[in-house]
Amino acid sequence: MSTMNAKASSGGEEEALGMRSDTLGESVCSGEGKRRQMILVAYLIATLELTFLFMQMGVMPYLAKSLGLDLVGFGYLQTTFGVLQLVGGPIFGRFADQFGTRAALILSCASGSAFFLLMSISTSIPLLFLSRLPAVFMHGLPGAQKVITDLTTPSQRADALGKLGLCFGIGIIIGSALGGVLSTKFGIFVPTYIGLVGNLINTTIAMVWMPLQAKPKSDHRVTEHSTSQSGSVFSIREILRLMKFPGVMEVFIVKAFAGLPAGLFLIMFSIISMDFFGLEAVGSGYLMSYFGVLQMVVQGLVVGKLTNHCTEGTLLRLSVFVFAGVGLGMSLMRTVWHYCIIAVPLVFAFSTLGTITDSILTKAVPSSDTGTMLGICASVQPLTRTVGPTIGGVLYKQFGVSSFGYLQLIVNIEI
Repeated sequence: MSTMNAKASSGGEEEALGMRSDTLGESVCSGEGKRRQMILVAYLIATLELTFLFMQMGVMPYLAKSLGLDLVGFGYLQTTFGVLQLVGGPIFGRFADQFGTRAALILSCASGSAFFLLMSISTSIPLLFLSRLPAVFMHGLPGAQKVITDLTTPSQRADALGKLGLCFGIGIIIGSALGGVLSTKFGIFVPTYIGLVGNLINTTIAMVWMPLQAKPKSDHRVTEHSTSQSGSVFSIREILRLMKFPGVMEVFIVKAFAGLPAGLFLIMFSIISMDFFGLEAVGSGYLMSYFGVLQMVVQGLVVGKLTNHCTEGTLLRLSVFVFAGVGLGMSLMRTVWHYCIIAVPLVFAFSTLGTITDSILTKAVPSSDTGTMLGICASVQPLTRTVGPTIGGVLYKQFGVSSFGYLQLIVNIEI
């Protein structure tokens, strides 16, 4: 009798364990499904925001000209946008760390709505400059990177971040084309109305589909070095403390300077395409689309595959080596066909450098500070846009196109 009871008890325990195991398995599957959904929502938000951003970039020169703004004034307008994005990147990152990615994405999308609203009523030059102000918090791409960083393991991170290149490429291609078509057929302000409605939809998506807390509870580890919960969102001291973590400053210097000369070239490309290559607006548009397709293919597909077979340190060194080769090629470039060939390794180097450095730097700081770190990383591009027109203009005017190539080669040999 006791033996039968023991067997029954044993069978009951096994059944209970089996049910518990099934429940745990379902919970894990459900958790994975929610993570995938949140990452896809982040990709969607980033794609839409980038599409509207590139749409207004194509329209802005014509809107500024229609309001009587000359080339110098337009340069000041672009610099204002760059400075605001430069200042806002780290602040947005700390906001994401302290209040969560959902709040940060809503802030970014709402700022985009205000940006396009002010732009749509810009009937004078002061209003046009005022419309740039919300750009300080327009950081949809770093917001999406924050979501991905929170929801992926360190081994998955580089691949997932690399797929944001697809979002960037789609934004360039569709946004540039859409802005031109809408402004030509329906009027200069129509793209701003579309951008306003689109960003309101984006805000709704972030509010409805993003949970209050995207980061898994197991990832809420705060070390003695963590800064996210201490100090103000605007604390420069707390932001700069992250640069003192081992290896952070070295990798950030590589991120900031390895692609800087090529970045200066791309900022001056609209002028170079006319003066040096002799292209008209249509030809420049085709080149931008070509660049966007390359970005989609390389960053969305190639970089992710490489991260599965090579270490991040190896890929970082490879990107610097390729950048040096690109510099040599740019110094010898004479025709637009030469540029089309050079663009392939150029996009590869930019995509690999950006993805790998973001991955390395977010792993080097506490998980509670990844938003701030991504905000600091996001400030590199606005910095290039801010100083680029001045430095790039001097290089092109005084030394020609080949100077960008020589500088690119020298910088990467030194790194």
